[in-house]
Amino acid sequence: MEIEFKNFDDCVIAYLKGELDEFTAEHVRLSLDTILEDMKSLGSSKLVLDFKEVNFMDSTGIGVLLARYNKFSKFGVRIEIKNAIGHIDKILKMSGIYEIMPKLAV
Repeated sequence: MEIEFKNFDDCVIAYLKGELDEFTAEHVRLSLDTILEDMKSLGSSKLVLDFKEVNFMDSTGIGVLLARYNKFSKFGVRIEIKNAIGHIDKILKMSGIYEIMPKLAV
């Protein structure tokens, strides 16, 4: 899993590429936790996760998203999701992730 971050005013976009599963979960967790520290110091209030280039995600990925939601929300940072397509979009819908992390219209 590769993650590239771009800052825009009060928003950070995380471009995810690859698989979000048990083998990459720790890397994703650590990367997002690091960007949270940067966001706190910059006063950013929103993180957008761009799933355009995510080609696989399992239940471990859902766990990562839920844990990051809990952590980020404690600091007033909203998380939104964009570009989830196909089976990734289906997993996010079925798991209820969109109830807490809105899906952005593309």
